Amino acid sequence: MNKSHLRKLALELRGEVDLGPHEPFDPYQFAELYGIDIIPLSEVECSPEAARHFLRDRQEVFSGALIPCSDGTTVIVENDAHVPERRVSTASHEISHVVLEHPFAATLTDSGRCRVMNKEHEAEATELGGELLLPTEAARRLAYYNVEDEEVARRFGISVQLASWRMNATGARKIAKRAHAKRR
Repeated sequence: MNKSHLRKLALELRGEVDLGPHEPFDPYQFAELYGIDIIPLSEVECSPEAARHFLRDRQEVFSGALIPCSDGTTVIVENDAHVPERRVSTASHEISHVVLEHPFAATLTDSGRCRVMNKEHEAEATELGGELLLPTEAARRLAYYNVEDEEVARRFGISVQLASWRMNATGARKIAKRAHAKRR
């Protein structure tokens, strides 16, 4: 699926929860609407050693996973030791796999993205997840008004890293720079 299609899909999905492109997206509200449970890793029954490893000692090695259930539903397990801004990114990415109806393959998400993956599906989920969190239209408007990445992140409840990526990947900063140059 190309970026243009994913951009339109994100706007449709945001509309399902009554959001325009300039409002923060809540993946937890969206997951509830779609019947997707998001389970904090700290609530998963496991050995104390495993919990300590993923929630404290090496929390960067696991962000989230999409898990199919025997009843046909899907759940997302997220690392609740991460900051909220990171968690919304993980949830949006995993939700994107569901919405895009990607066939299930065991995927574990860490700071370097998924470990077992279909690269095309990962790219689509990353793009759609990013578009849900910071739509291109919003990025372009914010860039036009020279809003810094930190402020973009604050307004949309996302990490500065994600805000920076979206502001650049959407071409927002370049488009704004050209528009300002034309006005001079």
